[in-house]
Amino acid sequence: MKFYDFSAKDMYGEEIKMKVYEGKVVLIVNTASQCGLTPQFKELETLYQTYKDKGFEILGFPCNQFANQDRGSNEEIHSFCQINYGVTFKMFEKIDVNGESAHPLFRFLKSESKSLLGSNIKWNFTKFLVDRKGNVVERYAPVTKPLKIKKEIENLLG
Repeated sequence: MKFYDFSAKDMYGEEIKMKVYEGKVVLIVNTASQCGLTPQFKELETLYQTYKDKGFEILGFPCNQFANQDRGSNEEIHSFCQINYGVTFKMFEKIDVNGESAHPLFRFLKSESKSLLGSNIKWNFTKFLVDRKGNVVERYAPVTKPLKIKKEIENLLG
């Protein structure tokens, strides 16, 4: 399986095939609205605005598996992200990233990039960087600020 073989529902319930991101550099993030790391949305949006015209995409996947920090409905989460952080990158429906109910995309991402602590995602704002060919090239810890990976994104964009 490759990144492009997966799909996920966006905030409006529309099934989006990852194939639409073929040829782009993609950063995939499991997000939360009520987390100490939530301000990372601002840096994520800055990255998106800086590189979107060069073939860069960010895909946000809300998750409530870590200390119930994204309890709201998809609509509430989407509204929160737009109002508080001006998020314009693609946000998807709330999903699970670990366990039996983990979304297939996140099962794939984890299998392609185990961390020092194993394959499970440990907290909100774990980030996966995918190159233009659909390869998972890096996994970043939740505490890694988005702007710290700017150089890697630039390198992949060429």
